[in-house]
Amino acid sequence: MAVVEVRKLVKTFDGVNAIDGVDIETLAGEYLVLLGPSGCGKTTLLRAIAGLEQPSSGDVLIDGHVGTGVPPRVRKVAMVFQSYALYPHKSVLGNIAFPLRAARLPRADIARKARWAADLLQIGHLLDRKPRALSGGERQRVALARALVREPHVFLLDEPLSNLDAKLRATAREELKRFQEEIGTTTIYVTHDQVEAMGLGDRIAVLSAGRVRQLGPPAEVYDDPADTFVATFIGSPPMNLVPRRERLVGFRPEHLLPATVSADLGPRETVWFAVDRVEYLSGDRHVYGTVTGLGEPTRVVARLPATVDAPLHSGQTYDFAVPRGRLRFFDAATGRRTDPVRR
Repeated sequence: MAVVEVRKLVKTFDGVNAIDGVDIETLAGEYLVLLGPSGCGKTTLLRAIAGLEQPSSGDVLIDGHVGTGVPPRVRKVAMVFQSYALYPHKSVLGNIAFPLRAARLPRADIARKARWAADLLQIGHLLDRKPRALSGGERQRVALARALVREPHVFLLDEPLSNLDAKLRATAREELKRFQEEIGTTTIYVTHDQVEAMGLGDRIAVLSAGRVRQLGPPAEVYDDPADTFVATFIGSPPMNLVPRRERLVGFRPEHLLPATVSADLGPRETVWFAVDRVEYLSGDRHVYGTVTGLGEPTRVVARLPATVDAPLHSGQTYDFAVPRGRLRFFDAATGRRTDPVRR
């Protein structure tokens, strides 16, 4: 199980820093997710770790050895691309065995390792098929098996589930997590999907404009965002932010509840909630409206679980509350987290 270190990494394209001084160190055997919007630099960072991009400055270390300038084939990393990049003219067995044949391993070793990887990923019955005869989930497993036979120290996965439909993506996500836990290989996974990040990652690195905004376990990133970008990027619906003088008061939609429901949740801040619209989504209700009493009047959304059956109607104003322990405070100018200030 390897440790990957990225030290002050910078990658510049046409005078623009796609990666801007990133410092990250994985733990041995962990599942680290790089999460961020399109264009934030997460794939460029992954390619720099793989050796497919040479950084403008900074270093990549794998198990303490500097990888900068070292060819990808000797870094002991394996990368699975978004498109899977399978050879259409080769069978499943031929695709899985390709890196072993390129390394000129004995035929017996090639056959043994290829079948071992195929059996581990439950595609042993597909070895004679061509990629065009496979489903999206099966192609993903072939790409993983092809990476696995190299026995890498590090797995690099670049949005491998993005081509799957929603139902299959959920199943594949569970299988990816189980697979990584079985083999115990350090894995770095790139995605823009926060559901994937929260479900897969031991830790999440949230990126924006080539910089790491926060690095931590999923619960920490969700409950204690480091700044307003993380607060509003993570969560669906995102965190509500209410201006209060030079600060922003933040709270998650699920923590804005009718006052009668939140009465047993300890000290709380009560607000008036003028309801504009109510949506019913998968058993939850998303309630849109304007709150007053916590700062400036601000449009927000509350997410009420099915167990909260209080009647709510558009055009009406209700007494709601937020537990004080759930409030988060941010500097209005910088967006960074601050300590609460006595009102």
